[in-house]
Amino acid sequence: MINFPPTRAAGLDRLSRFTPRMGRTYAAGRNSDPGPGKRHAVSELSPYVRHRLVTEQELLQAAIAAHGVEAAEKFVAEVFWRTYWKGWLEMRSGIYDRYALGLNAAMNAMAHDRSLARRVERACEGRSGIEGFDDWAVELVETGYLHNHARMWFASIWIFTLRLPWELGADFFFRHLLDGDPASNTLSWRWVAGLHTKGKTYLARRDNIRDHTYGRFNPEGLSGVAVALEEPAPPAATPIAPVPTPDRRAATGLLLHGDDVAGVGLGIGVDISAVAGLIIDDGRSAMVQDWTAAALGDGVTEMGRRLGLSGSCLGMGDVLAWARAHGLTQVLVPEAPVGPVRTALGRLSVELGGAGVKLLPLRRPYDALCWPYAGKGFFAFKEKIPTLLTQVI
Repeated sequence: MINFPPTRAAGLDRLSRFTPRMGRTYAAGRNSDPGPGKRHAVSELSPYVRHRLVTEQELLQAAIAAHGVEAAEKFVAEVFWRTYWKGWLEMRSGIYDRYALGLNAAMNAMAHDRSLARRVERACEGRSGIEGFDDWAVELVETGYLHNHARMWFASIWIFTLRLPWELGADFFFRHLLDGDPASNTLSWRWVAGLHTKGKTYLARRDNIRDHTYGRFNPEGLSGVAVALEEPAPPAATPIAPVPTPDRRAATGLLLHGDDVAGVGLGIGVDISAVAGLIIDDGRSAMVQDWTAAALGDGVTEMGRRLGLSGSCLGMGDVLAWARAHGLTQVLVPEAPVGPVRTALGRLSVELGGAGVKLLPLRRPYDALCWPYAGKGFFAFKEKIPTLLTQVI
């Protein structure tokens, strides 16, 4: 089983050990999956980056310093894919609302269609009868991780061979992936289905799976066509709204959360008199929520050490009492991108506001720099990468 200790120290250690392979080794082997314990060409850093125990900027700096821009180009591009997905969804949050509605409709359909419910259950439990697909379903649930190429194969088979609602597959991934990210996960499933880039789908092929798993899997019965799903045109991109400026004179607390558990490189700029972590039940698996809570605890401890404060993790119902106990009139949180954490923080903002405490998001300089360029396709964004690199490394 892949082991991801939920600490920043473990993430930095993994980063250090993988840095020598961020160049040509990664470029040559990133699309092949030899199986758990043998994936030496990929970093398996995504759980750490997803929760920002390690930041995108730290990955980019390590890659360029070790290999230079040209040799590290593939690795750098993959780091920026994650950034692009987040920025794209920030400008079209209605797409995530559409996904949530589709998921609710699919859940209702399962409640009334026993055949559909059984097919989904078999797929999630690794009992579809499709070689490879079933192994990935089990690996996902047991380890919280899948190789990126396996994720694409799995999503394609789910949609085009098993003909199951894509939203249910995206939800399955989100609930079980340690790096389950609302933007990357939702938009990647949409891309496979032909919804992100209209008409462009991804078809899982038997020969491709056989070749890129080194013969481990050779699935039969896969669909030979991938007809794009259809939906109304996405909403137009809207500019990313600025975040309010914190009051430097206010009694201020810092509240970390599962989307940003460590606050590394956040750029607070205000004196902090209390620090805590917010544990949110976002419906994911017990393993994922336990891992996230442990990572958050590590982040709060380290942030408290840097600030000379002691901190603890709180539930949603404990934050107001914490703020009052420390005499806070302002609580800063790392900005949460579109997804369940942002939704929960919106509810918390209303509760705290009613008691005279402002909840203000802090936008990371990296996000502020990169997100505005994500309004179109990735290749338009990619053209900006050389310029972005001069400002983040």
